[in-house]
Amino acid sequence: PTALLALGIQQIHVGQEMIGKISAAGQCKFCSGSLDVLFLLDGSYSIGKGSFERSKHFAGRLCDALDIHPDRVRVGMIQFSSTPHLEFPLDSYLTKQEVKERIMRTVFRGGSTETSQALKYILHKGFPGGRNSSVPEVLIIISDGKSQGSTAMPAMQVKERHITVFAVGIKFPRWEELHLLASEPPERHLLFAGDADDAANGLYSTLSDPLCTATAPGCKVESHPCERRTLETVKEVAGNYVCWKGSKQPNAVQASLCPFIRWKRVLIKHPSRCFRTVCPDPCDSQPCQNGGTCVPEGLDRYHCLCLLGYGGDVHCAAKLSLECGVDLLFLMDSSAGVTLEGFLRFKAFLKRFLQAVVGQDSPMSVGVAQYDDHVRIPIELGQHKDAFSLMKSIDALNFSGGRTLTGRALQYIAQHGFRSTPVFADVQDDLPRVVVLLTDSKSQDSVAEAAKYAKDQNLFLIGIGSSFMRAELTTVTGNPQQTIVYSDPQDLFNRMPELQRKICSVGNPEGCQAQSLDLAFAVDASSGVGLENFLRLRHFVRSSSLHFVINRDVTQIALVTYGSKAHTVFALDTHTSNSAVLQAIDQVPFLGDSASAGSALQHVYSDVMTVQKGARPGVNKVVVLLTNGGGMQDAAAPAQQLRHNGILVFVVVIGDTERDTLLRIAGSPTYLVHISSYEDLQYYQGLIIERICEEARSPVNLCKPNPCMNQGVCILGPGSYRCQCHGWEGPHCETRVVRGDSPRSPALPPRSHIQGSPRGLQHFSRALQHSKRQ
Repeated sequence: PTALLALGIQQIHVGQEMIGKISAAGQCKFCSGSLDVLFLLDGSYSIGKGSFERSKHFAGRLCDALDIHPDRVRVGMIQFSSTPHLEFPLDSYLTKQEVKERIMRTVFRGGSTETSQALKYILHKGFPGGRNSSVPEVLIIISDGKSQGSTAMPAMQVKERHITVFAVGIKFPRWEELHLLASEPPERHLLFAGDADDAANGLYSTLSDPLCTATAPGCKVESHPCERRTLETVKEVAGNYVCWKGSKQPNAVQASLCPFIRWKRVLIKHPSRCFRTVCPDPCDSQPCQNGGTCVPEGLDRYHCLCLLGYGGDVHCAAKLSLECGVDLLFLMDSSAGVTLEGFLRFKAFLKRFLQAVVGQDSPMSVGVAQYDDHVRIPIELGQHKDAFSLMKSIDALNFSGGRTLTGRALQYIAQHGFRSTPVFADVQDDLPRVVVLLTDSKSQDSVAEAAKYAKDQNLFLIGIGSSFMRAELTTVTGNPQQTIVYSDPQDLFNRMPELQRKICSVGNPEGCQAQSLDLAFAVDASSGVGLENFLRLRHFVRSSSLHFVINRDVTQIALVTYGSKAHTVFALDTHTSNSAVLQAIDQVPFLGDSASAGSALQHVYSDVMTVQKGARPGVNKVVVLLTNGGGMQDAAAPAQQLRHNGILVFVVVIGDTERDTLLRIAGSPTYLVHISSYEDLQYYQGLIIERICEEARSPVNLCKPNPCMNQGVCILGPGSYRCQCHGWEGPHCETRVVRGDSPRSPALPPRSHIQGSPRGLQHFSRALQHSKRQ
């Protein structure tokens, strides 16, 4: 990936991570020793007051790394326009703070750009207040390079006096002239003040040892390909028009064709090399474990952002604590089939688990129910606010014996287990509702319908039992990933970390619900699938949706069904809760047409994954294609188009289809799941969700897919992007320019950048959606 520096005027062809390292290293340089530094600031009208202030800021930024002292580094300043003016000589100020304050007090003078006169002034006067020629002299010219006269001769004479000249462009510089001003080699002495940290790094890297050194060990100067651009106004013949010319004959006028000239602004490119100091990043050694994200703090410190369930130390070691907010109800089998010994084992497991995870600041509310022929809830949800009273109530639970009616217990808990009594009647508890079933005895009634009813009430079911209970627990939970089986009594207690992860992930083993994601399902509803199998696919989408927290800030889900044509059932921004998505999925009709997976993927690209339809900039995007393998011939091209725009295509195929065709669509075996029958689809759900979550945690390219509307061009910056609009304006080119207004020049700095914070981008996206609905 390529990152843009300073609004496209200077472009360094390196990754975003390297841009961060260059900026960090630029702040960790220190220049000491004997050195005379003279700033030559362009104060002409072509610069303007705004760019002059940026020039002052850059000069002050360079002073941060200078050891300013009468016996070490001295600093002076000359401002030039029509004539040069000495702002302060090199021996005026003795400390860094005094120099910076004097620079900030410098007043813009205005006038023509007489760079050659300023250079002749230096040739005649030398460095005012400087020392003899034994002290290295550095001249830093900050200008747009648009001088009224030739600078070639005086620039050459200045360099012949062994003065090191840095030419620093400002605003929209003319690089050809700055190239003449700079010392040899020019690629090491040519900089751009638009990005102060990058320019400071380049200057210090050129001075380097013994004058400038890095404050961190292991730093080195590296060469990178870069490109600088000059913004020029050129004229071109746009055509001819009829014009009238005089005639010698009275009462006669001669007509003729006259050329019509128009002016336009173009960017002229100058390929080069940029030399920058890069220091070792404290995150290069990947110190964060278990999927944690390393965030550098300077050049020698870092901190880890840990996934849910981890954070036992600074490196994200596993810890057993519930930092997630859930309503958690344990449903314990107390029937004769589990025996008294089994019941006491469950009680001991429950106590040890809750002692480990329930703290004073735990956002979780806990309840306990037990069942045989009847269901009782001796510990109501949220009844106890401290661990001590909760343990006493668990100790008081008694074994009852009786029949094992697990189905009836699930039905009862779905109806009565989560009755909240909020302080205000209109307050609803929106926390995820989790039921942990502890059983070691086969049910004597049907569990399938009861489990489906519980899941329809948005309950998330986790089953725990010994190995011979695996099949029944899978029927209850609907997903093998939501069942925990143990081989012996001690193994049950070893499963506590696994239970903690499943509770806090609400079905996603790696905590996917904490990641922002735009997710679209494209479901084959053609006659080749058939109504019965389509209902299985619909159920798969429904149960998969339960694994995500659906709202504007975390996960957005869209659903597309297709036969020969694709139909949007609901868009990314249509539903803002899990319950609303589940209800909409239940209403999806079967189409029964021929299949065209290509039209479905093209529809997702053009009508689903767009800013206008709710897609959020800065958020990872995934399309899951569910198909029997029919109608795949035209799908490879739109799938490649989706991937090119940063959208992952995940292909799930049930049945026999040529693997080469599927690989061209999925792009990689990692994103292809081939299943033999629809009955086996449920067993692959955990794998598919895990792969989707891996994508949700991957780095995001803010310009893919393009967040700019109305043919706007997205331009990536460090941690941000901006939209270059034509005939439109606004952060995403969403507002048409009113007649009489002139659109902002594409090369001019925009008023604002869209920063690369996913949460901030999501809030902007919501505001944009709201404005479109007005």
